[in-house]
This record gives sequence, structure tokens and C-alpha cells, in this order.
Amino acid sequence: MNEEQNINQLPKDWKWEKLKDISESIQYGYTESSTKEIVGPKFLRITDIQENKVVWDEVPYCKIDKEIQKKYLLKDGDLVFARTGATVGKSFLIKGIIPEAVFASYLIRVRVNKEINEKYLSNFFYSAIYWAQITKGQVGIGQPNVNGTKLGQLNIPLAPKPTQQAIVAKIEELFSELDKGIENLRTAQQQLKTYRQSVLKWAFEGKLTNENVKEGELPKGWGWVKLGDVAKKKSVKALPADYPDAKFIGMDCIEPHTLKPFFLYDFKEFKSAGNYFKTNQVLYGRMRPYLNKVYRAEFDGTCSGEFIILDCGEIFNPDLLKYILHSKGFVSFANSITTGDRPRISYEEISDYNITLAPLDEQNKIVQEIESRLSVADKMEESITQSLQQAEALRQSILKKAFEGKLVATDT
Repeated sequence: MNEEQNINQLPKDWKWEKLKDISESIQYGYTESSTKEIVGPKFLRITDIQENKVVWDEVPYCKIDKEIQKKYLLKDGDLVFARTGATVGKSFLIKGIIPEAVFASYLIRVRVNKEINEKYLSNFFYSAIYWAQITKGQVGIGQPNVNGTKLGQLNIPLAPKPTQQAIVAKIEELFSELDKGIENLRTAQQQLKTYRQSVLKWAFEGKLTNENVKEGELPKGWGWVKLGDVAKKKSVKALPADYPDAKFIGMDCIEPHTLKPFFLYDFKEFKSAGNYFKTNQVLYGRMRPYLNKVYRAEFDGTCSGEFIILDCGEIFNPDLLKYILHSKGFVSFANSITTGDRPRISYEEISDYNITLAPLDEQNKIVQEIESRLSVADKMEESITQSLQQAEALRQSILKKAFEGKLVATDT
């Protein structure tokens, strides 16, 4: 009995089975390029499986010989697994009426025998017991992966068929209520996101600090300028030996659509040069502008050359610039003028963006108003995040009980 099996004593009539022993087949997918042209069957890839669903109308096609196609055709009850990449180990149960479709080579298909309820097995593949097995031995591996052999060796706590069906019914009942709560929380999250962008829009229109501003007009004393008129590019090359105590901000230090780094590097650990920035300068990630990586520096430090360093001098509040770069309007603008797999935007391009300019004392008031409102939104977001974490913990608790034989009545 191995580590996973020691978690609990299974009920009477339950047993541990290897996945390979309860499966008709464990098979790798077909290798081919996808196309939007209707040249053959649908071609299911890892990227087509999002949030545990597949929008079949958006799945591309592939060329495949009719005889070979038979080997890869998907049907109701098939389980597919991502065998590499960021979603390695994640599974999806093919259910219902589906179009003629085959599966791609970075997926593994498992077909279980008729004595197994595929929904029972699918639920197991979301449990902590499964993930403890699938991630075992992956520490330190640059690109985690799962192969057919490893899947076949998975240990499954197998209940008798009638108990499997009872467990599935109970899980679906409990998850239905849980999912309703999660959906409401997700809706609240989206509403907060919309509210944040509305706050920024009102700020740049002067509506946070001026009453009765007419639509399409600016408050008295305001005007339109180019971003480059108030924010100048700074580029000071830095070597680790010259700044041994400096912290370093890379593109990976800032999560998408956030305004602060969540970790920092020690610059002295690097062998390559960076750029030096000063407190109150604004760092804007020029690569993949849709990721919206922005930071108003709270210390002197160094950063990757993928950041454009902007200095507002004495004429513009750097926090206000930060919020401008973070706004929906600016992000849409930046995305509209960049192309390719690794799109980059230049200072010259962003410097041409039109912004509103208020008197400096009013800029400071606008920043205070923005931060006051966003602070409330952040607290609400934190509460929602905690609730979502609790919901996931409850989901895992339900699955744990299910596969320990404690969710429905059984003979022990």
C-alpha cells in the first residue's frame, strides 16, 4: 500500500485499482496542424479546453486520412488529459452530443471499461488525492509533463458501481449549490473590475473633483496634451557591480493588470545589464501591452529593458500617470497598434496618446479620490477572494469525503 492509499481505510467492497487496469485504452493524440478551413474533423487541443468546457464552434479542423481518423475519434465518456504545458495533468470529460472530432498530440485520451462510471472517475481527477500522485516527482523539472505510463499507474479508490453512481449524484447535488455561489462571486468580481475602470474614466473627465461637468466637456483650467508632453523617457544603463545593493524588477515580477511587483530580484545576482530608475518614476511594460504591467516606483532600483521608464518631473503626478497607463482606454490604444506573437510598443508610440491635463493641485486631489474609491474596491475584492478560496476548500473537502467512502452511506 503506497502513500496515497494510506490516507484512509477504504470501506468494505472498495478497492485500489491502477488506472491502466480499469481502462480499455490510454492513447496519445494525433499530430497535425490545425486550420480554420473545414478540411476534416474538429481538432481538439489543450487550448480549446477552458474553464472545464469546450466551445465546439470555435474548435479548428485538421486534415486526417479517414482510416486513421477512426483511431482518434472522440466519443461520449472519453477523458482527455493535458500531458504538458501550464495545464499539465488537467482533465476533461467528453459528454453529450459532440461534433465529429479527433484529439491533438498534447492530449492523452483515456477510455475506461463499462464497469466504471466515467463521471465518478472524472470527479476523482479533480481531487487532492489525484493531484498528489500526478505532481509527485515534478519538483525541479523545467517543463512538467505527464505520459501515458504515469497515468496508467495512478491509484484509483474504486467503489462498487451502484456506490459510484450514488457518489456522482451527491457530488452533483452539492456542487450545484456551490457553483451557484461561485458564479455570484465571479459576477461581483467582474462588477468591481467595471467599477474600477469607471472610477478612472470619471477621474480623467474631471468628474471626481468637479460637480456638474457636462458630457464631452472638460472642467475650467483643464486641457488636452500628448502623454509625451508630461512624461519623458529615461534610460540609464546599470551594471550589477555598480549597484550591488539594488533590487531588480523583471517583467515576471509584476502580475498582469496589477500596479505593484509581488516579488523582487537582487540585481547583484545578475550577469547582464539593466536600467536604473528613481523613486516616483513610472515603469511601463512595453512587451505584450495587453498584460498591462505598470508600476510607480516606491524606491530607487533597476529593471529590465522591457520596461519604458517615464519621468513626470514637476508638472504631472506620477500616480495619475500610473492610472492612465492602467486604464481601459490606454490599454485598448496600445493593443491596437501592436501585432505579432511578442508585440512591443515604443515610447514614441505611447507618447502620442492624448490625455487630459488638470492643474497640479487638482491632479493630487484626483489621485486621492481614485485611491479612496479603489481602496474600498480592493477590500471587497479581498473578501471575494477569501470566499472563493473557502469555496475551493469546500469542494476539495467534498471530493475527499467522496473518495474515502464518507459522502454517501456504504456498508463498512
